[in-house]
Amino acid sequence: MKASGMATLSFLLVTGLTLGGALIAVGARNIFHNVLGLAVSLFGVAGLFLYLNSPFLAMMEILIYVGAICIAICFAIMLSEPLYLPKPPRNPFKRLGSILAAALVCLMLLLLVKKTAWVPAAEQADHWSVAVLGHYLLTRYVLIFEVISLVLLVAMIGAIVNARNGRGRES
Repeated sequence: MKASGMATLSFLLVTGLTLGGALIAVGARNIFHNVLGLAVSLFGVAGLFLYLNSPFLAMMEILIYVGAICIAICFAIMLSEPLYLPKPPRNPFKRLGSILAAALVCLMLLLLVKKTAWVPAAEQADHWSVAVLGHYLLTRYVLIFEVISLVLLVAMIGAIVNARNGRGRES
């Protein structure tokens, strides 16, 4: 088999892994299976980064998203209320509000993508190396990483509060 055929086959396999994991993440009924599907999908995204000759981004994908985010989600699941307890009925106004908020975020992102002037990386003045990426992560984009860490902290505190309230209830 030619090298181009092997490259195409590996790309299709990695793409299938990514899409298969994503389908498991959104389609499984058990929440742990959802997280495992997310991890498989993120491994596939790391494979796509390897296919694009970006091993640094692939390793960061595995370390940050698979290693940290999926584990944090598993801890949040373990600290929350058991799945077998009956859930109160959902408020239709909250559901409508969440649908409207999601549609608004989607619209804003579409407008942002449409109005952004996309410059190919090959045409930019900087050479994208690990040193340049590290410099940007510690200077220009440091606030983004601080906000992400705060969101993770709030999620963990919320899971602990839910677990504490759930454990104090009488059966």
